[in-house]
Amino acid sequence: MTSDIAAILAIDGIATGAVYALVAIGTVLIFTVTRVIFIPFGDIAAFTALTLAALDAKRFPGTGALVVILACLATLIEIISLLRNGERRLVPRALFFYLALPLAVVGLAWLTMRAEPPLAIRLVLALMLITPISPLLDRIVFRPIADGTVLLLLTVSVALHFALVGLGLLFFGPEGVRTEPLTSLSTEFAGVLISGQTMLIVIAALVFSGLLYLFFDFTLVGKSLRATAVNRTGSRLMGIRPARAGTIAYLLGSLMAGVSGILIAPVNTIFYDSGFLLGLKAFVGAIVGGMTSYPGAAIGAVGVGILESFASFESSALKDVIVFSLLIPILIWRSLASLHSEEEIEE
Repeated sequence: MTSDIAAILAIDGIATGAVYALVAIGTVLIFTVTRVIFIPFGDIAAFTALTLAALDAKRFPGTGALVVILACLATLIEIISLLRNGERRLVPRALFFYLALPLAVVGLAWLTMRAEPPLAIRLVLALMLITPISPLLDRIVFRPIADGTVLLLLTVSVALHFALVGLGLLFFGPEGVRTEPLTSLSTEFAGVLISGQTMLIVIAALVFSGLLYLFFDFTLVGKSLRATAVNRTGSRLMGIRPARAGTIAYLLGSLMAGVSGILIAPVNTIFYDSGFLLGLKAFVGAIVGGMTSYPGAAIGAVGVGILESFASFESSALKDVIVFSLLIPILIWRSLASLHSEEEIEE
């Protein structure tokens, strides 16, 4: 391996790791607020890429039908819950947030597609269609068992992933897609050619990480999410609703997954089931941060990307084995280094 090859592999690894970082940060965000290890996070990213590819092909994506079905189910579950609790006055609010808004997004996307919009509008439409999916899944699947153990939530999350893979095959088909690059620019640095897409991926990861930092430190909503992540019971006593905080966390996570899918689609062929490996590799990075630290998750995810890049050069058939083998020493180290409270043991 020459220095030029090592530089190329490092740049490719950093770009891939930047995408993993967005997914890892979103995974940590959802976990800290809701205690859910959201396995389908990668599936949301893959669905975004498939949605954008359908929009590029001037076809209305299956994501629209998926959002409509989820919106109807979430609305039905929410109304039944409100009626059981004697809160009829909140039914109109539930109809607005769980049914009217998602349907309005789908309707707007359908109307806009008839005008053959440019790439920038198609990117916005893809994000608009994908963003409601995670909050709706939260209302349908996770909120009824919100007080369950972490193991129960993880088991349900894995089951949900397989359900989404089946729905992805139904709505998008088995064909792989690769979208057009967001930019054709390129530059040369230290004798190594860097594509504009690679630079865009790294810049997007840095920008979204910075915005997330500002959101958590300087906004009331961000501080309420941090409070819920630190102590759910204490935040409830202070007037913060964990269910609402969870919805916001899923919204932000879904948006970050959507951006990840848009960034990775031009450089990788995406299939309906490609999200699992994407989410799992990002999860390895999140484990490095202990599932609590956003900078730690980002650094770990970039490290996973670089390791994967060099591993694929040495043995492309074993690159995934090498990456996932990293979990073993990390988990052992985390287990030995972490102090477990009696409350955690009881859970």
